[in-house]
Formats: sequence, structure tokens, C-alpha cells
Amino acid sequence: MNSSADDNAAVKTILIVDDEHDILDLIEYNLERHGYQVLKTDNGSDGLYLAKKFLPDLIILDIMMPKMDGHEVCRLLKKEETLARTPVVFLTARSDEKTEIKGLDQGADDYLTKPISISKLLSRIKAILRRTDNQDSSSEQRIVTGDLEIDRNSHLVYKQSVEIRLPKKEFELLYYLASNAGKVISRQALLNNIWGSHVYVIDRTIDVHIRKIREKIGSNYIETVKGVGYRFKK
Repeated sequence: MNSSADDNAAVKTILIVDDEHDILDLIEYNLERHGYQVLKTDNGSDGLYLAKKFLPDLIILDIMMPKMDGHEVCRLLKKEETLARTPVVFLTARSDEKTEIKGLDQGADDYLTKPISISKLLSRIKAILRRTDNQDSSSEQRIVTGDLEIDRNSHLVYKQSVEIRLPKKEFELLYYLASNAGKVISRQALLNNIWGSHVYVIDRTIDVHIRKIREKIGSNYIETVKGVGYRFKK
């Protein structure tokens, strides 16, 4: 996998919702080439389900789809507290101004017409994610959830005020999961973020580190999502 996704350390997850399978495959192929983690579906209902389950960093959304069109999907996404700030890029075969304005009014961050220019799409995605990262750059260095406190500055973890020391990689893995609480993070994304995409580490390494973290802080914080990866419970 190419590691050039916006030249950021974090691997971004992008959800594509489009009823044209050739477009789904084309966008998926190019996004993965540029280092993004991709989810895809061909209908709005499943798109909502995947968005709620995986909390992607950005959603590419076709407008003209059967059953539930893109406008309705976007409206429902923006009503979800966990997805209200998730960037949405509309794709459509319609190029009229009225359609564009309607999409932007509903909370979309950008609007691209078909046929798709992959280079333009990638450029827009990078710009939107860069802007989102800048908005989140002041995120807290200390995470408190229940009786657990994770202090990034001191690299210490406290459970019921009792200090727990973790090796560097275990701490980074825990902090990354906790800072993305509620999101399902794939093993590959964890490997890329914690060890780097140029370091060869097998998936089993993640499982071993998770097991060790659970032994130290308890097993009720990190959930295994079978066949996908891990999620830190909110």
C-alpha cells in the first residue's frame, strides 16, 4: 500500500457510496493506491449503516441512487452526533447549480460531477482532510474514560488513580485507539500508524500487544471486531 495519504501519519478511512459498481471500483482502487483505508457500498441504506459502525474520516456520496438518494443520506448523517462533523463529498451526473447548492446547503463539503477526474477527487480529499486535521490539531493530550486516564505528555496510564506503565508501543496503540473511541480500526491501519507503513510487522503483532494491554488495564475497554480489527469502547 502506498503511504501517501495526505502525507499524514494517520491512515484515513473513506466510505464510498455509489450505485455504479465501476465507479466504486475505480475510486476504491485509486484511494487504496494513495494509502487510504476504504469502505464501499452501492446503496444509501447500507452507507448509513457503515458510517455509523465505522465512523469514517470522509464520505464520498453519490446523489442519484435508488431507495435513498444522496441528499437524504447526507441529511440523516448530519443528524448523528458522531457523524455531524464528518466531511461529505457529493458525486453526481447532474451539473446544474440548483443541485449543487442543495447539496452544499445540506452540509456537504464539496461537490464533483461525473465523469470523475480522479486527480481532482484526490486533490479535494486531501484538502478537506488537511482542513479537518487542522481543526482537530488542538485535541486533548489527556484522555479520561470511566476510571481510566491516559496521559500522552507523561506516557502514563492511571486506573482508579493507580499508575500503570506501558512499553512505548503498547502506550501508543492504546492512546491511538482511545483517541478514536467508537471507531473500528483495522489491523493494517494500526500497523501503519504505530509502526509505520515501511516497517514489516505481521498482523499477529497487534493481537499480542492488545492482549498485553488488556492484561494491564482490563479487558472491558478494547473490543475485538472479528475479521476487521479493534475498537475502543466509548
